[in-house]
Amino acid sequence: MTNAFVTDHEIAAQPAIWEAWAKELPATAGQIRDWITARAPDEIWLCGAGTSAFIADSLCVALDRRRGIPLRNVATTDLVARPQDFFRAGLRPLVISFGRSGNSSESIGTLDLLDRIAPDADRLNITCNSTSALATRMAKGTGEQRVITLPDACHDAGFAMTSSYTTMLLTALACLDDAPVSAIEARLNGLAAAARGLLSCALDPNRPERAVFLGSGAYRGTARESALKVLELTAGRVVTSWDSTLGFRHGPKAVIDDQTAVYIFLSSDPLTRKYDQDIASEIRAQYPGIAVTTLGQTVAGTDAPDVAMDTGLEDVWNTPIAILVAQRLSVAWSKALGLNVDDPFAGRNLTRVVANVRLYA
Repeated sequence: MTNAFVTDHEIAAQPAIWEAWAKELPATAGQIRDWITARAPDEIWLCGAGTSAFIADSLCVALDRRRGIPLRNVATTDLVARPQDFFRAGLRPLVISFGRSGNSSESIGTLDLLDRIAPDADRLNITCNSTSALATRMAKGTGEQRVITLPDACHDAGFAMTSSYTTMLLTALACLDDAPVSAIEARLNGLAAAARGLLSCALDPNRPERAVFLGSGAYRGTARESALKVLELTAGRVVTSWDSTLGFRHGPKAVIDDQTAVYIFLSSDPLTRKYDQDIASEIRAQYPGIAVTTLGQTVAGTDAPDVAMDTGLEDVWNTPIAILVAQRLSVAWSKALGLNVDDPFAGRNLTRVVANVRLYA
């Protein structure tokens, strides 16, 4: 089986995509920041399904109230099924929708709900598909709408979301963070340089039966996305689990056996990092024969990570490079299983775009 799948190229292309996008993103982010300030929403909802929803897992915990506005993680799969849990009389949210295709059933269902239930809600749609519903459909109410269409290069053709995920994450981060807009280009260029190192570093080539990903704070979302990438690209044949480093002991740790590989994202926060390193030491002591890999920035006075991600940025900005390890592992393990990385399910069970869900009013 060939090693040259589309997914290989899409993963490797991410540093160049970020560098190119870095030239345009600062101006766009500045405009969106000014617009949010002027519109003064009561809440900001980050909405998506699957990988697109996991962007919110990282951003909401790290950026909540950073711009003085509460951030809520509102998966479209929850919003469409239970709109009454989120919409309240008098509430004016800004709804930020993420979508690689921009045409998933839940993305369209969310637009329908906003037109029907909250026509005064403002919308920011971030998508990789310039012809999608998220890019082209106009709001019917009084709420204002903005659209950010990402470069065509990150509209992944492969099954798995790779560059689409990281570039949408970086785009939303630039729009919602309070770091100077003037610093965005340098940050993306620095991340691109670090990404090239992570894309070429040595990783354990052995395929486990199970894989566990752990992280706290912004890295909790990275752990969740890592677990999904491996599960998807191995067609479920590598069983995965994810959790926070402290949460893992409360039951989910039962997944570990002698055929498990564990990956732990180390926080740069001194307190959080102690808990991260404790769980790594505990698992290594209890299962000395399995691979336990730590990933993070080098912090003086603490154990060095097995895989260094030294950018000098806070953890939320490092999440786009932290996911690269799981992207690489999922491809390697998919190939080891003899699967078609670009379509591991061969058209059955899961498809690239979820577009056949019946929507109800």
